[in-house]
Amino acid sequence: MISIINYNMGNLRSVSNACQKIGADAKIISTPEELLKSDRVILPGVGAFGDAMEHLRKEGLDEAIKEFVKSGKPLLGVCLGMQLLFDHSFEFGKHQGLSLIEGEVVRFDKERFQTAHKIPHMGWNEMRVKESRLFEGMNHSFYLYFVHSYHVVCDEKFTVATCNYGYEFVSGVEKENIFGLQPHPEKSHQNGLKILQNFIKI
Repeated sequence: MISIINYNMGNLRSVSNACQKIGADAKIISTPEELLKSDRVILPGVGAFGDAMEHLRKEGLDEAIKEFVKSGKPLLGVCLGMQLLFDHSFEFGKHQGLSLIEGEVVRFDKERFQTAHKIPHMGWNEMRVKESRLFEGMNHSFYLYFVHSYHVVCDEKFTVATCNYGYEFVSGVEKENIFGLQPHPEKSHQNGLKILQNFIKI
């Protein structure tokens, strides 16, 4: 069973619909008990990092996610869900994350932009990928849909995809059975559906 975690932060229906399109049996869940019975878990999210962590802690989902990861089963974080996988974020203060991958989440730095760009980064952009089970059978670069003002900073050993918006930033990560995508695969047509298919095969 593929579970999509509901913690009052976002795009559950679109993720669920994308899973249905590829024939995946996906269920929206909201309790630690349901999460721990899952075979694969997707952590979606739209909104603020601090609010998201507060919701996860309130429902006991933060510790359940960590326990699920220890079981060796695959976890995919999407957009805010990817950012939550890291140690902390500087969005509206400093907030502790799930600390499943070493790194932090920072706001796009306009002073580093080589040309004028608006924040948030919104729309289609090219993602360049390294070898990863998420991108099996795909090209080395393709376009996905992004909506975000903050991005991850982490060790290159966890980085499986990058994108350029004013400067190069991390857009995909992998650490053992933990995966993360900054763009929205559920909004990215065939390329996004292919990534979800690959995740389900892991």
